[in-house]
Amino acid sequence: QVQLQESGPGLVSPSQTLSLTCSVSGTSVTTNYYFWSWIRQPPGKGLEWMAAIGYDGSTYYDPSFKSRASISRDTSRNQFSLQLSSVTPDDTAAYYCARAPGEWLVAAADRYDAWGQGTQVTVSS
Repeated sequence: QVQLQESGPGLVSPSQTLSLTCSVSGTSVTTNYYFWSWIRQPPGKGLEWMAAIGYDGSTYYDPSFKSRASISRDTSRNQFSLQLSSVTPDDTAAYYCARAPGEWLVAAADRYDAWGQGTQVTVSS
C-alpha cells in the first residue's frame, strides 16, 4: 500500500521559511509515471495546488507560489519536500502531500490516488 506522511512545524513566525517533508512508503518517488504535489487548504477555503515534482525530477509551480516556493526530493530517503519562504499569516493552512498518476497540476482531489493526512501550520502574527 502507498502511504504518504507530512511532517513540519506547527507554528512558524512571519518572514521565516516553512519547511515541509512528505515521507513516502509502499512505492518510490521515482516510479513511472507519477507526480507528487503539495496542496494546502486555508481555514474556510478550498484546496490550493502549490507545487509538484515528477518521477523524473521535473518541477512545477503555481504562479502564485513560484516566487516563494521550492520543491525538491531525496530519492535515497524516498521523500519530497517543500520550502515556502517569507511566510505571512495568510499562509496558515493545512498542508497536504498527494500523488497523481500523471501530470495533473491541479487542486482537484479526484486527480490524486493517495494523500497524506495533512499537517496544520499556523503562522503567528
